[in-house]
Amino acid sequence: MKSVLAVLAAFVLASCSALQPPAPEPVTVHVLAAAPTIAAAAPPRDAAIEVAAPRAWPGFDTTDMVYTRGGYELDRFAVNRWVDTPPRMLAPLVVRALEQTGGFRAVVQAPAAAPADYRLDTEIVRVVQNFSATPSRSEVVVRAQLTDLRTRRVVATHVFEETEPSSSDNAAGGVAAANAALARVLTRIAGFCVSETRRP
Repeated sequence: MKSVLAVLAAFVLASCSALQPPAPEPVTVHVLAAAPTIAAAAPPRDAAIEVAAPRAWPGFDTTDMVYTRGGYELDRFAVNRWVDTPPRMLAPLVVRALEQTGGFRAVVQAPAAAPADYRLDTEIVRVVQNFSATPSRSEVVVRAQLTDLRTRRVVATHVFEETEPSSSDNAAGGVAAANAALARVLTRIAGFCVSETRRP
């Protein structure tokens, strides 16, 4: 009788363990940390520029990492996330890129206590890994608008777009490619700000 009960108990325990859901996969967290190499502009202007909080188009203002297989459909990686939303990660990178130019008396991040002469508004249009071809590629598109705060006039607006092939068709490869593409975008945005603020 005891042996029968032991067999039944083992069967029940095995059944219960089989019914338990599998342990979730650990989430891998990624960061946008592009580090462009920007040549210093000379001489610096006696002007301060304020970097406004970046915004993002719908679908990209989230810590979810998105990808596409083409067309207009966006999917999300299951176990890969951004450490913060792309707009929040972009802000300090833009500030650093503008500082590297040496083209301004000061570069401040909004909200700033000190008044500025210009404001740079940026908007992420797209940060996505595209699997419609092999290898996959990361696409980074940022819209920038420069405003003269003294005259309240929009100086210039431009859309910067860069694409970088992924070294591997997974989230890690996409992140590395996105950072490479973003580095070029930041270089172009910095040059845009310097050149536009020097126009007569």
